[in-house]
Amino acid sequence: MNPKNLGSWKHKLSNTQQIGGIETSILDNGPGKGTRIAWVNTGTGLRYKVVLDRGMDIVDALFNENSLAWISHAGITAPQPFSNQGIDWLRTFAGGLLTTCGLSSMGPPNEDETGSRGLHGRYSNSPAELISIRQPDIFSEDLTFEIVGKIRETTTFGPSLELTRSISGSLGSPEIHIKDVVVNRGNTRTPHMLLYHINCGWPLIDEGTRIIWQGEKQAKATDANNTDFNKKFEFTRCAAPMDEHAGFGEDVAFILPKADANNQVVCGYANNELELAFKISFYKMQFPWLINWQHWGKNEYVTALEPATNPPIGQVAAKENGTLIYLEPGEKREYELKLEVLTGEKAKEFKM
Repeated sequence: MNPKNLGSWKHKLSNTQQIGGIETSILDNGPGKGTRIAWVNTGTGLRYKVVLDRGMDIVDALFNENSLAWISHAGITAPQPFSNQGIDWLRTFAGGLLTTCGLSSMGPPNEDETGSRGLHGRYSNSPAELISIRQPDIFSEDLTFEIVGKIRETTTFGPSLELTRSISGSLGSPEIHIKDVVVNRGNTRTPHMLLYHINCGWPLIDEGTRIIWQGEKQAKATDANNTDFNKKFEFTRCAAPMDEHAGFGEDVAFILPKADANNQVVCGYANNELELAFKISFYKMQFPWLINWQHWGKNEYVTALEPATNPPIGQVAAKENGTLIYLEPGEKREYELKLEVLTGEKAKEFKM
């Protein structure tokens, strides 16, 4: 569907949903029973599932017959707000195209005099308050759509962070636009960390799929444990499933990404055989770090590119090294993310 050629379908449609839009529903089976979702169809072959009860994160994402996202063994589970200690987060981790980590801590479990925090924080187990849905309208020739909700991380007498998320796009464009605004609604200075866990899987991710990024890879404590594959390819190629990544096996790179003249960072994946690529764009001033997580386990085959305010080291470590962000009462921060599907020659030519 070409949005520029309005005349080709004007007066031939009764309902915009014939070509795309947003449809909300509730899952009625399995561990996600009772969970609110919204399917978004861009009319281009790109369609994706926003899980309203899991922080408006995105799980399923498909382009035509090809899945873009990795889905974990668990898949979508109902939110469990008290899965916030130790590594409990992994029990409810659906994978998916976007899992948000934060808002006050992300990275490994950590503890200090202010309390204990589990792996990757509380955000992804927090239901959203749905604020609005704006559908495209063929009759007014407005092809844009948007879904908006609020997610709160709060406790009485303690920190109170609020995130307003807008997910938007336009019929005829294979893009997802995400805008998050985080505000400190409390009356005390509050720590803040944020990471977008963008998890991609087969068939986009396959042996030889190119991993595209530009920047400086930083040393980290587990570099010595990275596999020979990544010591050779320096996090620029996807591997075949490997025994070394059974269980907790993984390769991880902490990257200081290079931005263009507009402060924009571009990264992603390109599968030349499928002529399919997935492009990720964000602003370095908002996310100065990019993480590449690789877990090539058999039957658990995934890689993620993760824009982040900090490396995933946890709140305590960020505090100790002086990089932890604090939001004053009423202070806000804005974050923007653009996800785009490329096909054909554009996919094969996608590089830095």
